[in-house]
Amino acid sequence: MSALPERTDALVVGGGVVGTSIACHLAEAGVRTVLLERGTLGSGASGATAGVVRTYFPGDARTGSLAVRSLAAYHAFAERTGTPLGLKRGGFLVLFTEEHQVEGFRRDHSAQLAAGVDVELVSASEAVRLNPLVGERGILAAAWAPEACACDPAAIVRGYAAAAQEAGAVLRTETPVTGIDPDGRVHTPAGSILAETVVCAAGPWSATVAAMADVRLPVTTYPIELLIGDPPPARPGPLTLPTPLAALPMTLHASSGLRIRAWKDRILIGMGRPAPDESRQAWLHRVAHRLGATYPTLAGIRLHRGWSGAFDGSPDGTALIGRDPSRPFLYAAGFSGQGLCQAPAAGEIVGDLLAGKQPWTDTTTSNHRRPESR
Repeated sequence: MSALPERTDALVVGGGVVGTSIACHLAEAGVRTVLLERGTLGSGASGATAGVVRTYFPGDARTGSLAVRSLAAYHAFAERTGTPLGLKRGGFLVLFTEEHQVEGFRRDHSAQLAAGVDVELVSASEAVRLNPLVGERGILAAAWAPEACACDPAAIVRGYAAAAQEAGAVLRTETPVTGIDPDGRVHTPAGSILAETVVCAAGPWSATVAAMADVRLPVTTYPIELLIGDPPPARPGPLTLPTPLAALPMTLHASSGLRIRAWKDRILIGMGRPAPDESRQAWLHRVAHRLGATYPTLAGIRLHRGWSGAFDGSPDGTALIGRDPSRPFLYAAGFSGQGLCQAPAAGEIVGDLLAGKQPWTDTTTSNHRRPESR
């Protein structure tokens, strides 16, 4: 591996979907860019997602606006980067079991539509039609957002990385940042580099990286685990499941956070993580109980380890994107596992901030000094 450059205009810390998107946007704008990744590209939070890009986020139209812009960028991704993503549209279904959830949807609906999010309220019977695994009992209504697509997160990272390098960016893996001096000199085991601006997109390590630059980012790290369930068993009567299984939409049970999607011929399952005082076995039992109650056909199926990782979250669950007012330090962090849905927009925003341009969206609602983050 060649030595690090002596200096650069922008140094991006983090080689996941957000970091590679930022590096691509900066390099294509003519900014001398170096990206440092502590492991391999896409090995952090980007490698622990369910592999779905969606535009609807209940109660969060601002994130929806970033996701709408990002999904449009993904549809043009192959033309821009030469890397096809093979997007497969499946939709996103949110099951409401409590009246306040339905009322919350109605209150938020106009803001969602204004953000460009295609979403509507559907009946319980329509929810069952959209996902025949759903048991109608207990379901009051559901939100249906057709603009959600399965994708390969690794392909997104590869595409942005290749496009960034083609535009002149330098990417270094297995190169953790060990220190950041007040003058912007960044230290690594491979040497140091002087950066006019440091951009933190380090996912679960963002708070640590920011602290090296004497910046406080209110980002916390928490573990996540996804499970693989056996295929739905055959059941008597007419087959109502779509063929293939992959046609099932990603579905979220709003009250519990249980989400499922088809994964090849199996079911990918997520429901947070064990509580601090809960054993993994007790958590698995809780997941299995909720799974069977929501999807009767899946009652009793075996659950297997899928993959696990760590996500970075902000105090209110929405991403922190902005610049520190007292030093040349930009950040894009706290995506709470939704960086895949927002990476193209985040890269564009950071590029505008670095260039001194007004971004297309109001960044005062996404920076680390917003009132709810203090």
